[in-house]
Amino acid sequence: MSKAENPFRYFHSSPDIIRMVVMLYVRYPLSLRNVEDLLFERGYDLCHETVRLWWNRFGPMFAADIRRQRVSRMKGFRQWRWHLDEMYVKLNGEMVYLWRAVDHEGEVLESFVTKKRDKSAALTFMKKALKRHGKVDTIVTDGLKSYPAAMKELGNQDRREMGRWLNNRVENSHLPFRRRERAMQRFRRMKSLRKFASVHASISNHFNQERHLIDRQTFKARRSAALAEWQKLAA
Repeated sequence: MSKAENPFRYFHSSPDIIRMVVMLYVRYPLSLRNVEDLLFERGYDLCHETVRLWWNRFGPMFAADIRRQRVSRMKGFRQWRWHLDEMYVKLNGEMVYLWRAVDHEGEVLESFVTKKRDKSAALTFMKKALKRHGKVDTIVTDGLKSYPAAMKELGNQDRREMGRWLNNRVENSHLPFRRRERAMQRFRRMKSLRKFASVHASISNHFNQERHLIDRQTFKARRSAALAEWQKLAA
């Protein structure tokens, strides 16, 4: 990478330190000052505002790089089941909705924030997911009437499934975001919520190794590979 293209060129800190700061803040339920204290224990003296600056500056860049690589790798695979759901998020006392699409393995494919959960919002969200990831065989949703109305317009209503426990996959995927939301003491701006939801989803996907489904040696190998890929981002 040339000097003009280097995203770290205006920063005196090591790119490895910047990557570690972004990973700690986004991946784990830590506050800005928690990250500052953890780094100080390891010999790095940073202000919590530096942590804020770095995650805002580099978080979306790292997430876009991860998303681009994963979408490119998944193009040759069949998309056979998606789970769609919306969760409420408080924004300065106002209720907004975070829409999420999750595949059959629990990987977050798409996230989208709206003030309403009507047909128009569902249609925009589904068009965005389908444009990026292609067609899917089955779409599992809850009983919200906005889904069938949007799918009818898209012409894929016959692919919809609905059941009492069928959507547990996406319901469980909300939990890491909820833990992170509490650590951040909620969100104050729509722009910040959209940015963090997108960055958090990409980084969580990158480090999600499904350790409950594999043996210890396989998990360690995958974890090392994920960390090695992370250290090469924007390098």
